[in-house]
Amino acid sequence: MSEGEPASDQWYAISVNMHRFYSGKIEVLPKVPVRGMKDFAVWYSPGVAAVSKLISKDPDLSFELTSRWNTIAVVSDGTRVLGLGKVGPEAAYPVMEGKALLFKYLGGVDAVPIVHRASDAAKFVELLQLIEPSFGGINLEDIEKPKCFTILDEARSKLSIPVWHDDQQGTATVELAGLTNALKVVGKRLQDVRIVIFGAGAANTAFYRLLKVVGVKTSHIVVVDKYGILHPEMKDIDKLMLTDPYQYRMAIETGGGGLPSDAPISKAFEGADVVVAASAPGPGTIRPEWVSRMNRDAIVFALANPVPEIWPSEAKKAGARIVATGRSDFPNQVNNSLVFPAVFRGVLDVRAKTITDTMAVAAAYELARFAEENGGISESRILPTMDEWEVYPRVAAAIAVKAVEEGVARRTTTYREELERAREIIGTVRQKFQSIWSSGLIPRPPVDYKG
Repeated sequence: MSEGEPASDQWYAISVNMHRFYSGKIEVLPKVPVRGMKDFAVWYSPGVAAVSKLISKDPDLSFELTSRWNTIAVVSDGTRVLGLGKVGPEAAYPVMEGKALLFKYLGGVDAVPIVHRASDAAKFVELLQLIEPSFGGINLEDIEKPKCFTILDEARSKLSIPVWHDDQQGTATVELAGLTNALKVVGKRLQDVRIVIFGAGAANTAFYRLLKVVGVKTSHIVVVDKYGILHPEMKDIDKLMLTDPYQYRMAIETGGGGLPSDAPISKAFEGADVVVAASAPGPGTIRPEWVSRMNRDAIVFALANPVPEIWPSEAKKAGARIVATGRSDFPNQVNNSLVFPAVFRGVLDVRAKTITDTMAVAAAYELARFAEENGGISESRILPTMDEWEVYPRVAAAIAVKAVEEGVARRTTTYREELERAREIIGTVRQKFQSIWSSGLIPRPPVDYKG
């Protein structure tokens, strides 16, 4: 924690007071001139009838003639909210609202929080289909596993707008970006290293999928969950096929990393170059003696919040050369906020129909390049920070161009065109915010929480 910064319990108290003071974090404001009642003849009746007629003949015109092109839904059933678990949709709303604030400020994206009680996977997907005409994209959030995997896969196949589950794809994308640069620092190649995926939840299941996309051999990967090593000959493997087919697939495809089915977790670390953990909060979830069994110049991502699986100092003492966490008060924060605003900026600007895994890879590599080209990379800097706002137009441009290349975009663009477009949109949002804030239209907070 930074010097002078409030402790967690202090942040909790401040947050409750601030939410009560402002009664929420976002609102809807007009973007067109309203100088008098005659303007409504253009924006509403009778003029808007002509717009509706055009869209009824060609629904894709809704992306040109309405705010749909820049509007997404942030959708949750409240079954796995942050580290709180199943708190319900109402309790999920402030989190979705916060996500909407990040989307707007970092990506210039208008995001609408939608929480609901359709917790059954089929009903959840049906809800997404029903609301699809209102939005240019869907961001799924805080959904329990394994249904979060089913919902994403089904929605991606049934909707003609991008569907993204940030707990899966967002975290996996930034994991891949961070690992790309970490390997450059230690002088190893991704295709050569042995990787331990520690925790088989939403993020690491998606990360495993991205590793396959970039050509990592599954035999170089061992996946560990709370019960041990995922293995084709593990106990209850047939039951796993029914309860979590995604973990089952990892067990079969990796073959347990070539280890015996009854090997202890410590054995998975032996001879490993990388461990990417997104599992239960520590400390002590990953033991220092396990890290000491890894190869020289080991890389450890301990991403659990609020407490990483192993403290960075312990991992370093045990032999790790590069350590990353999910926290901002340690070096190398692996933060999906570097990804999702830019991803949606890019896909919305080209009116994409989906977000493919190769598009996520393109975003990861652009994020990694940005860090390398802007300040350089080192053992303590493998990713940029959220303050480096130029990263968002860069990643937006990369993913937009990839969508065009893959034929899933409704409009074409070049990297340079999208870079300038994204810079203008995001920059304008930041200017608007500063103008409103400076003018006093946003009331000053009742307490100073900057420390």
